[in-house]
Formats: sequence, structure tokens, C-alpha cells
Amino acid sequence: MHNPTCPDWAEALLNGFSQIFLQRQPLCGLLCLLAILIGAPALFGGALLGGVAGLLTAQRRGYPKAERQAGLYSYNGVLLGLLISQHFDWSALLPPLILACGGLAAMLTRQWLKHASRPDDLPAYTAPFVGLGWLLLGTAPNSTFALTEPDTLSILMAPFTGLAQIILLDQPLAGALIAVGLWLANRRAALWALAGASAGMLVALLLGEPTGALLGLHSYNPALAALALSQMPRQPWLPLLGMLLAIILTPGFTALHLPVLTAPFILACWLVHAGRRILRNPRMDSPFESP
Repeated sequence: MHNPTCPDWAEALLNGFSQIFLQRQPLCGLLCLLAILIGAPALFGGALLGGVAGLLTAQRRGYPKAERQAGLYSYNGVLLGLLISQHFDWSALLPPLILACGGLAAMLTRQWLKHASRPDDLPAYTAPFVGLGWLLLGTAPNSTFALTEPDTLSILMAPFTGLAQIILLDQPLAGALIAVGLWLANRRAALWALAGASAGMLVALLLGEPTGALLGLHSYNPALAALALSQMPRQPWLPLLGMLLAIILTPGFTALHLPVLTAPFILACWLVHAGRRILRNPRMDSPFESP
């Protein structure tokens, strides 16, 4: 719904930030912006530039206004702007790179939306971000962190850090702002997101990976999977299955020396969507085919 107190371009941009968390809520987007500004101010400009690049590309290419306003062409650009700003030193080439990646992500999203327009088709989610992110970063060396011993406070804060890791931050305060934004947008979604983040943390602790657990590195993919699949009402087994799959799939990307990013979330949700569709129509060959 259009907000008369917010200009169209600002609403579309803020919705782009909230769409990272599968919401269309400008206030949620504003809190995500604030989380970046507080948690990693050096990444703030890149995030804005990536979101603007996606929005301007969609406007200039005449993509449907309803989709632009919903933020569907901006959120991958925001994530790419964050990723590029985080991994590359500042230079004169950085803004054009962010603009190019944000625009390309918008074009890839449009093609996906054109060919996956039925309710049962696989959503794009953050696939453009992951694909372009892999091209930008290449293979990732195994990260090493100083061993952290968990205590009660760090365990309580870890799910919020996991929410912050969705936008590449490791600050629990940023995650708390995101949680508030989600609560304002959709209380059910906020609870599922925290449940997914908590599940990822607990599994990591059980597997003897306390540092990764407390940094939220095992939490953000199950949180996103729970967020996405909780949108299907009266089917709580779907987000639970998505959380489990995201947790199981994460080590596979690490073993392949690929940056994990949000790939386990995407693959987990695609598997759940495809499984549901095949169960409804066993003769269907592909989730993208029309029945």
C-alpha cells in the first residue's frame, strides 16, 4: 500500500532494504538502514548506492511500478553494495562496480520474475546476490577466528548477531534493530527468524564451534529460511524443515571453498518448494513448468 507521507522513490528504496528480510515495510527498511549505519558505517554508502542502482535500472528499463515500489529490484543491489564495500579497498573504481552490480542484479531479477510468475514457481530470493558475489569473490579461504568461550550473555546475544549477519554485520545491536523492524512488519515472521537464528546457534554449539556460533555465522541462513517459509500459513513444518536443511547444507559450501553467503537459505527453500510441488503433482518434471 502506498504511503502518502513517503515519496515514491524513498518508499521503494526503503522497501528494498526490508525485502532482504522478505518484508515490504518502509519502517522495517529504515531500521535496517539504521542497523548498517550503527553496525558498519563504512558500508553504509555502498548499501545505499547498490539499492539506488537497482531502483534506477528498474525505472529506466520500465519494469512494472508495483514491483519497483515493493523493493524487488533493490534488495540484491543493497547486499552487493555491502559485500563489495566490505571486501574491497576504497578506490575510484568501487562506486562504478557497485552501480554495475546493482543494475545487473535488477536485470537478473526481472528475468527471473518474468519466467517464474506462478505461485508455485521457485522464487529468486537472493540468487542474483549469491551468483554475482561468487564471481566477485572467487573461492574463499577457510576463515579462522580467535576461540571464544560462550557465556550466558554472549549466547543470549548470538541470535541477534545472526540476524545482523544477513546484512554482513556482526553486531548484536544491529540485529536487535532488525528484530524490531521485523516485529513491526510481521510479528510471526520476527519470531520465526529468531527461532531459526537460535537453532543454528545451538547446533553449532553442539558441534563444538562456539566462535562461529556466537558470531552468528551458523544462524543467518536458517533464520532466512524460517522467514521465507513462515509466509505459508498453517504449515509450521515448512519453516522447521527449511531451518534444518539450511543448517545441513551450510558445511557443503564451506567444503567447496565457496563463500557461503545466503546460498544454503536459497537451496533449502528451493528444495522445500520443489518437494511440495512434486508431492502435489508427481508427474511434473520441473518446478518451473506450468501444470
